Amino acid sequence: MNNKKENQKKYNIYLCTLGCPKNANDSEMAAGILEEKGHCIVNSPVDSDAIIVNTCGFINDAKKESIAKIFEMADLKEDENKKRLLIVSGCLSKRYGDDLFKEMPEVDIFIGVNEYHELPEILEKHQTDREIYIYDCNQQFQETTNRKLNENPYTATIKIAEGCDNICAYCIIPHIRGHYRSRKEEDILQEAEMLAENGCRELILIAQDVTAYGCDLYGEFRLAQLVKKLCRIDKLQWIRLMYCYEDRITDELIEVMASEKKVCHYIDIPIQHSSDKILKLMNRRSTHESIMNKIHKLRQAMPDITIRTTLITGFPGETREEFDELYDFVETTKFERLGVFAYSKEEGTPAADMKGQVRSDVKEKRKDSIMRLQLEISLASNQQRIGQVLQVLVEEQDEEGAYVGRTQYDAPEIDNSVIFNSDKVLKPGDMVMVRITDAFDYDLVGVEV
Repeated sequence: MNNKKENQKKYNIYLCTLGCPKNANDSEMAAGILEEKGHCIVNSPVDSDAIIVNTCGFINDAKKESIAKIFEMADLKEDENKKRLLIVSGCLSKRYGDDLFKEMPEVDIFIGVNEYHELPEILEKHQTDREIYIYDCNQQFQETTNRKLNENPYTATIKIAEGCDNICAYCIIPHIRGHYRSRKEEDILQEAEMLAENGCRELILIAQDVTAYGCDLYGEFRLAQLVKKLCRIDKLQWIRLMYCYEDRITDELIEVMASEKKVCHYIDIPIQHSSDKILKLMNRRSTHESIMNKIHKLRQAMPDITIRTTLITGFPGETREEFDELYDFVETTKFERLGVFAYSKEEGTPAADMKGQVRSDVKEKRKDSIMRLQLEISLASNQQRIGQVLQVLVEEQDEEGAYVGRTQYDAPEIDNSVIFNSDKVLKPGDMVMVRITDAFDYDLVGVEV
């Protein structure tokens, strides 16, 4: 038996990740699981003999990007010197695995979103015949102590739950990722301690809905208590909350955010719309009034808070009147950070069969209209920062020698940057104080003080 295990093939594996931070977190877990079993994670598909494409399948644009990447990797699958194994995982694979298996003979193995623990065994069993592995979502959060971090993990996500029970009319995620499953508090704290010991300064809490944390496991919302305990971890500097549902942002959570110095005065709230009619059609629990009240509470408790939201234009039934209401809402509320999606008709969702589907060109026009408005709002918001001295987390140095970083008011990859000069030699993960001297639509300029 031991000789058989010693003779099992060990792969050089290239992991290509698409989609949201939750997918990136999954890939880090997969890489750690594979390395523990003797496989090697490589940085280029050319150096690999197995390629994993971790896909996104949330909306049409994401699906197109995932399919294009699969075919790109398929072109590298075989060359003159080696034959590579091609594995597709993630949301697209979970959602369309059977169809993809028929349409993509280039792919050897398909797995879903919760099967990364099975990968080493799948690789051991795989022979020349094509196989497909699409499992049902597990009913409990699957723990693993194996996570492959970047060499300098100064910022890191921590997944506190998996799945979703918010049955929004436009969303396929509950079907893909299963019911909401909170992670045990002690396991989250243990991983957070590990991340801090490995150099993490910024810890980003993620889930499909972080504000629902604990409801299934403890019978109550426990996010506020969890955040307070995370703040006791010495080496952490920033704790950031992403994917917070408005109706579950409790007064207790707001108080913790305002009183705990390590919690970023930043919150991501996917509001989606402001019209009560459209919110009801979307099967959202929020109302226009509840949204406005929550924003008021957040800004009253933390006058400097940055609120990020996402909106959907062109949802079925959205007339010009509802869109004008949304436009006025954005103009009045003045979100510091905002993204807009044109509604994507997803098969298998209630919205796909609704009457009043909006033409694609109208959806896009409405999206562009709000983004033009947001450009003005963002510029005005940034200009208010001129003269302030802000703490900046260094991320890189550009070709001209200036440093690029972020403040607590900006999440990685999706929000603003600070471009600044310094007489010091800085490295990613350093935290410095920067005086803001200029502002643009989506960036700040400054100098270290």
